[in-house]
Amino acid sequence: MTDTSNLSTWAPLRRSLFRDRWIASILSNVGSWMQDTAGVWLMTSLTTSPFLIALMQTAATLPMLFLGILAGATADIFDRRRLLIFWQSWMLVLALILSGLTLAGAISPLQLLTLTFLLSLGNAMGAPAWQAIVPELVPRSELPTAIALNSAGFNLARAIGPALGGLVVAATGAGVVFSINAISFIAVIAMLKRWHRQPLYTSALPAERMLGAVRSGLRYIRYAPAMQAILIRAFVSTICVSVLWALLPLVAQRDLNQGALGYGILNGCLGFGAVLGAALLPKLRQRFSSDNLVVIATLVFAVTLLILAYIHAIAPVAIALILSGIAWISMTSSFNIAVQLSVPAWVQARALGIYQMVFQGSLAVGSALWGILAQSVGASTTFVCAGIALLIGIPVTLRYRLMRGAKSDLTPALNRTEPQVVIEFQPEEGPVLVTVEYNIDPVEAEAFVEKIHHLRSVRLRDGAIRWGIYHDTAYPTRYLETFVVESWLEHLRQHERVTVEDRAIRAQVFSFHQGSETPIVSHMIYAHKL
Repeated sequence: MTDTSNLSTWAPLRRSLFRDRWIASILSNVGSWMQDTAGVWLMTSLTTSPFLIALMQTAATLPMLFLGILAGATADIFDRRRLLIFWQSWMLVLALILSGLTLAGAISPLQLLTLTFLLSLGNAMGAPAWQAIVPELVPRSELPTAIALNSAGFNLARAIGPALGGLVVAATGAGVVFSINAISFIAVIAMLKRWHRQPLYTSALPAERMLGAVRSGLRYIRYAPAMQAILIRAFVSTICVSVLWALLPLVAQRDLNQGALGYGILNGCLGFGAVLGAALLPKLRQRFSSDNLVVIATLVFAVTLLILAYIHAIAPVAIALILSGIAWISMTSSFNIAVQLSVPAWVQARALGIYQMVFQGSLAVGSALWGILAQSVGASTTFVCAGIALLIGIPVTLRYRLMRGAKSDLTPALNRTEPQVVIEFQPEEGPVLVTVEYNIDPVEAEAFVEKIHHLRSVRLRDGAIRWGIYHDTAYPTRYLETFVVESWLEHLRQHERVTVEDRAIRAQVFSFHQGSETPIVSHMIYAHKL
């Protein structure tokens, strides 16, 4: 685990690029939350259809739910700075169109839905790249603190934006809010224009194609237990915690007899708690591991849900929500930090995109499920059920440890050997069969087979589509490892993706080989019929 014991909460803000990104992000997020409020309010004035009003939330969340892996793939294969400038410009233009139509009184419900969807699409496509650039702006030792600050900024914007949006709508109308949102994108574009990017990972090979990049990202997750553990923990925790956001309006309106202002205050308590949590997080990470931090946060949420179920006074509810804000940033930051420290640079944005899909999906599914349950048995009983589910989830998910991948050295391995080639063929040709012949002492055979299955995960994670280890029936000391890669170009990428940790695993396997020579490696490309 990265040592953060000597870091202050604000250390990353001393770095001008990160500080500019942080400020620009807060401004943009405030604008986006203002627009969400104004958009829903505008739709209620354009139509009385509950279906169209509900579709505003669908239009705002659907792209984030389904485009995570695609967005991650684009962020891994294209220049992230240019990609972000494109999507920020996309949203700037759309916000200006929305503002112009609204101020001119020419906006229709269908146009509002379409523009909201397209704005959300831009946000979804840029989100993985926006998160993946953080390791390029701060050293690895400051990454956990930087991620916590980003989460705090987001929650601060979430607390301020809706209230500010409501005030501006009441004073001047939705069109002005949309104009303010458009201006907020300019701050992000200006920051990106000043940034001279130094990528952590560059490839000498042609960029991956989109479909191949998506497949390789999904394949990596399939064979990366550290990432699977993060996704499982995030899904279980978030689907239960989503009840808080799904039913908080009911708490404000029915249980506390508060109106929109009271709901804004409750949201503000969550946001204030998140900002306070960001300040406390470096100290908390010194005292608790990521796993224990998530467990503590889960317990805090469970207690909060019980308070919401049985106590209907605003003071204890507000205190509980502040503590939940601290728990929320502790939990989400732990997941986000674990993702960014558990994958190599070549697949980082794809991993973040998949995490984004799981996170948003669990929020969406959880909100719907808890809403259906609340309609049947009431909000109080629903809060109790969600709290019990959180408590049950603790022992069930503890075997999925966070930060396992963070202990590995995921920097690219240097001095990679290139395969020997004497025949002519196109790099896109394939598939490619790679064989490695080992001479193993029968006494060590069992240990060798066990260790080479660790190498299996590396091969499959980095590009192989099939893998096997075979024992020669005629020569007891001879073992043959085989794996297949889709094309020669993909196999060259497989060589580039080798990390220091991967090379160490390969060295352990090769150490079982008997003889003065290294194991014989053969590369064979499929012979197509002419």
